Amino acid sequence: MTPKISRAGLWLLALLWLAGPVFAAAKPDKPAKKSSKDEVVTISTPQGTIRLILFDDTPLHKANFLKRAQSGGYNGTTFHRVIDGFMIQGGDTNTKDADPSNDGLGQPSEGTTPAELGPGHQHNYGAVAAARMGGPAGTPSSSTQFYLVENHDGTHFLDGMYTVFGQVIQGLDVIDKIVKVPKDGRDRPTADVKMTVKVEKLKRKKITKLYGYKYQ
Repeated sequence: MTPKISRAGLWLLALLWLAGPVFAAAKPDKPAKKSSKDEVVTISTPQGTIRLILFDDTPLHKANFLKRAQSGGYNGTTFHRVIDGFMIQGGDTNTKDADPSNDGLGQPSEGTTPAELGPGHQHNYGAVAAARMGGPAGTPSSSTQFYLVENHDGTHFLDGMYTVFGQVIQGLDVIDKIVKVPKDGRDRPTADVKMTVKVEKLKRKKITKLYGYKYQ
């Protein structure tokens, strides 16, 4: 199935947010011992609830997303760009204000996150990935904006280009509902699809039992 992409999709996820400083993290000398617990991120929207987990081997993106979610930074933001057969994109702080024209532009103080393009994580249905400005693979990610893949066959032409750092484990049908909402010529929903995000730490065995997600 070929993704249906509007003219906004011609620049894929090349957002016009202004890049700020790159935030890097020191690499540990030894791999961290894997915890028996993991964070489940719950995104509540008018169309329903989406739950996702974030990958341990994309630690910079995982830590950045959890920090913003736990601080309430995503609460009140919207899915401001939704394309049927492609993805839903959100998280921009600008979507909290009353001016729809600046949605997706981001803020210069938000900075970026270094790309984490390790093998194994593809743009499958329900993949969680980081938006970024245009450019070659390795271009840093937006530290705020993310997208969820809605195409049931995946959007694999983006594999290795944008960092995939998580997976939806419940609420794929909600993504499908969101892409169907009325939208304008910029693929922005005409009625705000606002989100509230919370994080809960559970045992990995419980996550598998509740949501059927199997850890590698």
